[in-house]
Amino acid sequence: MGMWELVVVLIVGLVVLGPERLPVAIRTVSRWIKTIKSLANSVKAEVNEELRVHELHQNLKKAEQQSMQDLSPALKSSVDELQKAADSVTHSYKKESSDQNNKVSNDEQK
Repeated sequence: MGMWELVVVLIVGLVVLGPERLPVAIRTVSRWIKTIKSLANSVKAEVNEELRVHELHQNLKKAEQQSMQDLSPALKSSVDELQKAADSVTHSYKKESSDQNNKVSNDEQK
């Protein structure tokens, strides 16, 4: 939005809302924008984490296909680290899944 568009919006807002309600409206809109930006950043971080985990799994599958015997010690330690990271991520998902299943079964028993 350019300078002149902003001026026009402010003038229209001043005429429609009046000088008493315009600052409140501006604060409200600015909170909405901050909330939307925060949500967008959260989604972006989550997608990046999922992509990183997916890449770890792909690298792990490649290493398994190349046969673990042929790997150098440095590469083996990298693979072990990748396996630990993948297990920790998978473990948290399994835990959330089992917690939800337990809640559903408890609700069904009631």
